[in-house]
Amino acid sequence: MSTRRAAVLGKPIAHSLSPVIHTAGYAAAGLTGWSYTRIECAAAELPDLVAGLGPEWAGLSVTMPGKEAALAVADAASPVAAAVGAANTLVRRPDGSWYADNTDVAGMVHVLTEAGVVSGAALTVLGAGGTARAALAAAAQLACSSVTVVARRPEAVDELRPVAATVGVALTSADWADAHRCLAAADVVVSTVPKGVADPLAGTATWRTGAVFFDALYDPWPTPLAESALAAGLRVVSGLDLLLAQAVGQFEQFTGVRAPVEAMRAALDQRLS
Repeated sequence: MSTRRAAVLGKPIAHSLSPVIHTAGYAAAGLTGWSYTRIECAAAELPDLVAGLGPEWAGLSVTMPGKEAALAVADAASPVAAAVGAANTLVRRPDGSWYADNTDVAGMVHVLTEAGVVSGAALTVLGAGGTARAALAAAAQLACSSVTVVARRPEAVDELRPVAATVGVALTSADWADAHRCLAAADVVVSTVPKGVADPLAGTATWRTGAVFFDALYDPWPTPLAESALAAGLRVVSGLDLLLAQAVGQFEQFTGVRAPVEAMRAALDQRLS
């Protein structure tokens, strides 16, 4: 059987759990000729790296800081990747060209739907970086009634406005000083900020009854804000849930095979335990 290869690109990348998920998927699906590795790669290095890959390469998972570069290097892109302005997935097509997608969006829709989010929910997003872009696209697909982005820098929110317009979301912004008010008013809260940034909110946060909290972090877990949400009885989703969900989409695009999700989840749980 001919060898087929895939990898996750990023910098730093040694911490990535993607090889655990994909390798378990290959084993469970009987894809014995497949391998999945990590490659340390900065955004500026990505075009040359992709150009040098041989025909055995089926796909690439792309994490920070290369998602915008991944979109730029592709020969074609999915509508959602184009709208968000970033790709976490590069798929090698039979003619050798590269197709960019963003499975973060579908993954976020999946985990939020599984947590009980329904059409018409009011969404608050903490942070205005790359994951916030995916949250805006997910909000459009979930038909959220309102989207409020709470950020420390107004200019970061301004960078999100074209994304919101493209996906059809009416974006409202709020200063970080108003974060507590925005948490209390939300049916869904998505935290996309780096480790430690949202911790000061945990001690005094008030939550809407029946709300859902998604924190894109998973190390350490639970975060203080997630602990606050759990204590208030909210349904809480972690970055690990998204990591698995977006990997499922990548696996199926790379291999053309239905992902063995339970085996992939079990491998992730075992590694973390």
